[in-house]
Amino acid sequence: MEITVHNTMTGRKEPFHPIEAGRVGMYVCGPTVYDMSHVGHARVYVTFDVVARFLRSLGNEVRYVRNFTDIDDKIIRRANERGVPASEISEHFIAEFQADMRALGVRPADVEPKVTCHMGEIVSLIEKIIANGHAYEAQGDVYFSVRGFDGYGKLSGRDLDQLEAGARVDPGDLKRDPLDFALWKAAKPGEPSWPSPWGEGRPGWHIECSAMSAKYLGATFDIHAGGKDLVFPHHENEIAQSEAASGQPFARYWLHNGFVQIDNEKMSKSLGNFFTIRDVLERYEAEALRCFLLGTHYRNPINFSDVALSDAEKRLDYLYETLAKVDDRLSAFEPDDGPLIEAELVAQIVPNFQKAMADDFNAAEALGQLAAPFALMNQLCERPRGKKGRDADRTLFALRKAVRDIGAILGLLEQDPAAYLLRRRTRKAAARGIDTTEVERLIEERTLARKDRDFAKADSVRDTLKAMGVELMDTPQGTTWKVV
Repeated sequence: MEITVHNTMTGRKEPFHPIEAGRVGMYVCGPTVYDMSHVGHARVYVTFDVVARFLRSLGNEVRYVRNFTDIDDKIIRRANERGVPASEISEHFIAEFQADMRALGVRPADVEPKVTCHMGEIVSLIEKIIANGHAYEAQGDVYFSVRGFDGYGKLSGRDLDQLEAGARVDPGDLKRDPLDFALWKAAKPGEPSWPSPWGEGRPGWHIECSAMSAKYLGATFDIHAGGKDLVFPHHENEIAQSEAASGQPFARYWLHNGFVQIDNEKMSKSLGNFFTIRDVLERYEAEALRCFLLGTHYRNPINFSDVALSDAEKRLDYLYETLAKVDDRLSAFEPDDGPLIEAELVAQIVPNFQKAMADDFNAAEALGQLAAPFALMNQLCERPRGKKGRDADRTLFALRKAVRDIGAILGLLEQDPAAYLLRRRTRKAAARGIDTTEVERLIEERTLARKDRDFAKADSVRDTLKAMGVELMDTPQGTTWKVV
């Protein structure tokens, strides 16, 4: 199956052909760990988690690298505010990030390097850049010479003359040119530092990813990805310094996800309009947040709102309610050979999903491919059981497998349906102030009334529950309920 991707470098869709057939190297810029992660971070890492899952589902061996920036001005500032070492801040927020990713079903990357563990590689890379004439030392600082690198701006489309118009040199800055950027920063009093040929100091932000990607993926690799805000200057600078050191092309395909917006304005900590992942998960199912994030093509902006999250939760409830009905129906089913109802539809579910994903990892379109099989599953669950229902049961069995295979790639529908629905019911009941013990008591009262053929009383109890916001569903296995 041929995959096409939108390459930021060229601005168009291109066939995806890894350097080595069947093996993909992918680097995604990780978080700077000085605070809790927000929904913007969730979009980045859910998006590329699905990309990695899909590539693997096609039989590719994927080496996925996602770093932690664990030394930075913001980390140092937060550490000074709290009177603790910078490492204590970074390690704390690495653990919090990992907890958030687990909640969202984002699998760990194959390699998760930390900047502070790669100072040797960083220093060595800077030395190569200097030796190749693309950087210079100035009183303990090292700067990359932007004008000395042919092709600077090729990812972002920025023109050097336009950049110069907005550039400036701050007081005390030792740059030769306002466009130059720091590869190494001389140590300041009270800051963590590491030894180097230019004296004690620490790396600039951009050089970190170049050093770590080169170590784990080589000088040239397949996919470099991250949020759209990283195109310039971070990724532009990565390209310049990496290619200045190696003399080889850096990443072959550049993928960037769009912003999460609040009222059509980018969500960010600097604007103060962000929601942490933890805040959202206190109110909504983690899988619903994941479903919401995948419901818009990754390159497009997505508008975050309570309405959108509630809609995603309702959609997820429908999917799990359907799967719960299928599980009940098939609880005693033994697979066998025989005809399937709408066999052509069943056979095309996974191929249609793959076709959508192969078109620039269009998870939103791929999610849409679930509508037809779930509608059919609901229809088939109403068919009579027994020998006459064998065709329906065979079809349900095949449908359930297909949607679970799809769910494993999207990171959705991997929970036990009954457990999910019980948790949802409990959570919604608590939010509405509904006493679940009283609900169960009334359901038992109604069940006894129905056995006694006191249908007036049974209807009265149903009405009472309905007024509480509880909807009953009578099934062959008994009466269940949900909050509406």
